[in-house]
Amino acid sequence: MTDLDRLTQSLARNLKRWRGERGFTLDALAARAGVSRGMIIQIEQARTNPSVGTTVKLADALGVSITTLLDHEQGSPVRLVPVGQTVRMWSTEAGSFTTLLVGTEARGPLELWSWRLMPGEGSASDPHPEGTVELLHVTAGDLTLIVDGTPYIVPSGTSATFEAHHPHAYRNEGSEPVELTMAVSIPPVR
Repeated sequence: MTDLDRLTQSLARNLKRWRGERGFTLDALAARAGVSRGMIIQIEQARTNPSVGTTVKLADALGVSITTLLDHEQGSPVRLVPVGQTVRMWSTEAGSFTTLLVGTEARGPLELWSWRLMPGEGSASDPHPEGTVELLHVTAGDLTLIVDGTPYIVPSGTSATFEAHHPHAYRNEGSEPVELTMAVSIPPVR
């Protein structure tokens, strides 16, 4: 598969996903974006490569960034964000700062949790409704995050996000307590 093929497939998958999450019909998105219904169908079926201008119009109409529409890694249910990829928004000479650890473009109710898992302990969760997203930041220890049967090691200082409609679990397989902060974004009821 060429880079262009991968880009075409990613755009098709992501456009369809975000149109569905926003609850837009083909006609509604076409009207909002100023792009023909036929063009949207061709893009969602990966039969065409639209211009940058058309892609920007679609991203704007959906309220997402163009990189979100083109991101080929969006197909993975988990995105890890190492400390080196976080974004320092501002800082002062005295040592104050804010850092964007991880974000998502999902809408709806949002919950923030503080967790502590002692060595050998864990918690499993049934899948949440489609569109639910969890974001977490590990502040101590090494968390083992299991999503859809695949384990991901999330060390202290690392953030992650995943689509929580997959079965998932949190485990502390180390010898030190794991501490983390978690946010859960639940889609609005339609």
